[in-house]
Amino acid sequence: MRHSTHNDRCAHMTTADPQHVLLLHPLGYKVENARHDISRKANIMPPLGLASIAAYLERAGVRCSILDCYAHPDADAALREILRAERPSLLGVSCTTASFYDGVRLAELARAEVPQIKVAFGGPHVSALQEKVLECAPVIDYAVIGEGEQTLLELAHLEGASPRSVEGVVWRDTDGSVENNGYRTELLILDDLPFPAYEKLAGYPDAYKLPIFNYPTAPNSSCISSRGCPYACSYCDRSVFRRTFRYNSATYLYEHLRYLKERFGIRHINFYDDQFTFHRSRVEEFCRLLLDNPLGMTFNCAVRAEHVDRELLQLMRAAGCWMVSLGIESGDEALLAQHRQNANLELLSETIHTIKSCGIRTKGLLMLGLPGETEASIRRSMEYVYSLPLDDFNLAKFTPFPGSPVYENIHALGHFEEDWPKMDCMHFQFVPHGMEKEELERLFIEFYKNHFKRNRVLLGYVAMLWKSPDSWRRFICSGSSFIRFALSNKRYGKS
Repeated sequence: MRHSTHNDRCAHMTTADPQHVLLLHPLGYKVENARHDISRKANIMPPLGLASIAAYLERAGVRCSILDCYAHPDADAALREILRAERPSLLGVSCTTASFYDGVRLAELARAEVPQIKVAFGGPHVSALQEKVLECAPVIDYAVIGEGEQTLLELAHLEGASPRSVEGVVWRDTDGSVENNGYRTELLILDDLPFPAYEKLAGYPDAYKLPIFNYPTAPNSSCISSRGCPYACSYCDRSVFRRTFRYNSATYLYEHLRYLKERFGIRHINFYDDQFTFHRSRVEEFCRLLLDNPLGMTFNCAVRAEHVDRELLQLMRAAGCWMVSLGIESGDEALLAQHRQNANLELLSETIHTIKSCGIRTKGLLMLGLPGETEASIRRSMEYVYSLPLDDFNLAKFTPFPGSPVYENIHALGHFEEDWPKMDCMHFQFVPHGMEKEELERLFIEFYKNHFKRNRVLLGYVAMLWKSPDSWRRFICSGSSFIRFALSNKRYGKS
């Protein structure tokens, strides 16, 4: 960031720089509570979408800055400094449902500093609600729907002109009416994109952390090698990429990892894809590239049971696959069948055992409180999970997000308190018919406690002393916070 002199600031007090775009990732809650937030201690993921947009804009000659308030919570002063020094003409805010109102607060701060600045919001919450976003917040000029690279580039070049010809944007006309230009008709070819502008993320890579016990070495980072998902689960918001599924080639993926290793010294990557192994031939080619020309890196990925087998898993393990995550969601097959395709718990169990036998760590991803959930279904989930050789698991509180199929009739399925700042999968904002919130909280804590009491699980974490020493270092440094979280399962500072 360029530091301005007093004269620079005075010269620019009334104008905005048409060649500068500021991209912002909100924290989502009060700054003073960030140091108590166990989720931040356990996992801080780089805002890869903003980094991709920044690289795309810079390649086109538009200067960009990124301010990640989640990684650097006390960012209001930094935001004011950037605004006063750079006078950006466009502010792009990427937000989730939970961070939307904090994004609005920061946009209002920006408008107060630079009255001429245009404000564009994007992300899953925005793509899901579209016109409603502008109705909720007068400070927002543009709601970007779908992927944002080309749309942000065209908005950056408007220089006061109407966005009527810009695809992928909802906007407010001069008469106050809200216009929706619809999704972009042509999607980007992912192999044509530059690598994300990681260098624009302050403190990268050390400011970002994968979940503890989910990696062998540091520094580590995340990477996205596809967009979209071919499945249609009831709980997933698919409003950004809709039913499309695109992915980088194996060669692009290999070069991306090599860049991260050579530029930033990254030693482990978590592929933040919904379906990393959906196209088998791509994964096979990628693994062979890693075997033929080793980078000295390991990786994690998420898979579905239908898209892996022993042969592929053995190849992945040889290429450096360290952990695989699977979406189990529920151990009650009848409940699961209401919400996702191919609800086959026997196949899931067989796949998890196969993964373990190939020498790869396994992580199960579950939700509690889905529509149709009962105490009996939760106890079936407990029994099922405890029968599996999982090394780690994550239990989320079901949240009906805008854009997910179940959101459309959620009020008919239980009690739903649509309080956006609390819709972060850490609060029971939805309670299924026949259950009480206190009952869900009690069963949630019981689920976690019983998992961590088992000898096999405890011994597995002891083994992390030599398998992931950096995780233990982080755990010891914040041990009291993690222990309190495990015992009470409250997200400190957000309730």
